[in-house]
Amino acid sequence: MQTGIILQARCNSKRLPNKVIRNIKNKPILEYIIERLQNISETQLIVATTKSKNDDAICKICIKNDVPFYRGKKNDVLSRYYEISSKYKFKTIIRTNADCPFLDKDIIKKMIKIFKKKKYDYFSNILEPSFPSGIHVEIFNQKTLNKAYKEAISISDREHVTPYIYNNKKKFFVGSFKNNKNLSFHRWTIDYLEDLKFVKKVYKEFNYRNNFNMNDVLKLLKKKPEIMRINYYIKKKQNLL
Repeated sequence: MQTGIILQARCNSKRLPNKVIRNIKNKPILEYIIERLQNISETQLIVATTKSKNDDAICKICIKNDVPFYRGKKNDVLSRYYEISSKYKFKTIIRTNADCPFLDKDIIKKMIKIFKKKKYDYFSNILEPSFPSGIHVEIFNQKTLNKAYKEAISISDREHVTPYIYNNKKKFFVGSFKNNKNLSFHRWTIDYLEDLKFVKKVYKEFNYRNNFNMNDVLKLLKKKPEIMRINYYIKKKQNLL
């Protein structure tokens, strides 16, 4: 498989510890996200976590769902991506996060198609924000990842994987995927307890089905805007993507 979806997950979040293994109706959030990413055609899903004992729970969820996982350095996430892509010989790497429970496979598939057609080194929907926070996807090729791995030296660049790439546009062919309408004010990621409450409410509204997409959530929030009061007052942190 030449295209890999790497889902990074950890339990030691400072703002909301163990957020990715917290339950929504007796099922961990991580499991919901795995289900969303598992059946995207011509891709292989790998969960990237750490060697910390705290992340044993993540590995157990992966085993239960028959998903490969890789345990690497805690603060050097860039090295984790490099080691995974080398091991599985991925030519195209898709970066996703386990605190984004509404990841939309249709958006991912569309972005993969554009990325390969345009032959970008890096392609994402985060540099020019227009999608809800929590629908963020980054795609890059193996050559780009290898270069970033060898050249990036700052702690921030290595912990957050891609800043070295998109901050060096003279070295890399960088592209942005923009939505027709600016939806960046929507907060669908999990950083705080209020975010978790929001996500639980949305899943409840869909009877805990896991096949709804971005447009389905938008329609729900238009019909029931009071749901947004749960967490939309929290200011998004855009300084580190």
